[in-house]
Amino acid sequence: MSGKEYPISTEFVQQAHVTPEQYDALYAQSIRAPKQFWGEKALKFITWFKPWNEVLTGSFEKANVSWFQEGKLNAAYNCLDRHLETRANQVAILWEGDDPSEVRKLTYAELHEEVCRLGNVLKKQRIKKGDRICIYMPMIPEAVIAMLACARIGAIHSVVFGGFSADALKARIEDVDCHLVITANEGLRAGKTISLKKNVDEAIQDCPQVQRVIVVKRTENAVPWNAVRDVWYHDLMADAPKQCPAEMMDASDPLFILYTSGSTGKPKGIVHATGGYLVYAAITHYYVFDYHAGDIYWCTADIGWITGHSYTVYGPLLNGGTTVIFEGVPHYPDFSRCWDVIDKHRVTIFYTAPTAIRALRREGDAWVTRAERHSLKLLGTVGEPINPDVWEWYYNVVGEKRCPIVDTWWQTETGGAMIAPLPGAMPLKPGSAAKPFFGVVPAVVDEQGHDVPAGVMGKLVIKQPWPGMMQTIYKNRERFIDGYFKEFPGYYAAGDDARCDADNYFWIVGRNDDVLKVSGHRLGSGELESALLHHAAISEAAVVGVPHAVKGESLYAFVVTKADVGISEQLKKELIQQVRRLIGPIATLEYIQWTDGLPKTRSGKIMRRLLRKIANNDLKELGDVSTLADPQVVDNLIKNRIDLRDV
Repeated sequence: MSGKEYPISTEFVQQAHVTPEQYDALYAQSIRAPKQFWGEKALKFITWFKPWNEVLTGSFEKANVSWFQEGKLNAAYNCLDRHLETRANQVAILWEGDDPSEVRKLTYAELHEEVCRLGNVLKKQRIKKGDRICIYMPMIPEAVIAMLACARIGAIHSVVFGGFSADALKARIEDVDCHLVITANEGLRAGKTISLKKNVDEAIQDCPQVQRVIVVKRTENAVPWNAVRDVWYHDLMADAPKQCPAEMMDASDPLFILYTSGSTGKPKGIVHATGGYLVYAAITHYYVFDYHAGDIYWCTADIGWITGHSYTVYGPLLNGGTTVIFEGVPHYPDFSRCWDVIDKHRVTIFYTAPTAIRALRREGDAWVTRAERHSLKLLGTVGEPINPDVWEWYYNVVGEKRCPIVDTWWQTETGGAMIAPLPGAMPLKPGSAAKPFFGVVPAVVDEQGHDVPAGVMGKLVIKQPWPGMMQTIYKNRERFIDGYFKEFPGYYAAGDDARCDADNYFWIVGRNDDVLKVSGHRLGSGELESALLHHAAISEAAVVGVPHAVKGESLYAFVVTKADVGISEQLKKELIQQVRRLIGPIATLEYIQWTDGLPKTRSGKIMRRLLRKIANNDLKELGDVSTLADPQVVDNLIKNRIDLRDV
């Protein structure tokens, strides 16, 4: 969509970890000699109790890749203990509550003590190495403490996002077969309480294996209590010993199981191993965000998602950083919240989702410009492709044309960023995730697995293993092989469509199932939506396909206008012409449904599966919509849907 290119300032390049020449040399080494490259980086970024025998074994062909075989380490030790000599009094967690007046700071020494205490609590509850623990928590420090305490004693944490319903929680508890749940009596979001303990009670009614529920008191409100099963976190922690030895874990031992959002089919329990994941989380956090000692780093992601795992918790703590944990939302108590937090805590690196940026852009520049934001040095995006026009606003207004934007492409399955512009090493192109990270060999292929020419859209694959990759799907190796290695033998199939331009910059178009075929032409929903967002009146948009007797599919757009814009027939005509102009006559919108909002997961992803069903009047099996950020949106969309027979 955008042909613009933004160079990185000389000042930034001078202090960046990687120059253009260094990137080229390091990338070439990582591809040519991956074992040597990753062996050196593993020693630099991670402390090992015992070195490995082999850096890399196995292959994509057999789906049996293993990293740092026989190496021994511990995740909590790497996040905490090894920093105590030099960073004991440095803030590790800087917590900003839902209410702006609530702030907590935990130093590395304090966090280490809390993690050790909880580790001992868990052991007293007969939790041992390899047991699975479900964490269903609000974004409070105790959630991070719980993750690290599990890792410390060798238990496998399975974090479930606190916005998920009781049914969604139950499905994950049953699949992972956990015997202990850590939760809170309630959560807080935009000044409202969330009934976490109530959801746990409902979820485990049919889960007799859950023998203990540990409850953090987040609010003073009473909740139902089972005196045999439930116990307060603070009571258990009161007399717990302050020292807890870190369990020696094998590099291939699972660190955590994290379920994908399950937009289609049963949720998949993605298993990440300890050694490779830690190496990759640490190195990508260091290079992608150009992290330096003293930076105040804020990733807005909830720990219920992989971004929260890798870049709210593990990445920054592995590198000895200060990580901001945010309980609130960008619009509470007003639309300046993010920028106020940045000023209050002198945040230098800010990493969030395009959906949040679009929502804030919709409200106008005044909410941004009333804050100083002088501390910012780098901005990032994650979760979905960012539209070029939204990228421009983020760069020009939020970053004041001085902060590079790292537009990162990766997945729950990849463990960390796979394609991203390393700041200082390459110019930025709005809407492009730029070039691959070290050791990552992406390609765009056709249906037969052959590379397509530059600029042609195809399927994104990865040709070479990387340390952060998933190990399997929990209890379902067959689904693991079929889902990622069967379509293109010898490659990892990402499930995304993309194109690669003449400069070898990658442009992520969207999920394979978000690609529309109109008269035989493949149109990406992301490109169509970017064309709509190019109009000054539009805040958000989503495009899906509906059946057409001649074209195969025609285009149905759900459009959200900016707050001060009225809808009209004239605006509709302008949007149709604009999409035709920016993409081509084949991209003619046949239906535009105006709406005040789109159905999104709590992590901000638009649920196009639901939109397709609504547009096609397929309303029999919408699935569980209670996990959406605003379930009411679905009812409004159904009520106002366009009858395809009337147009």
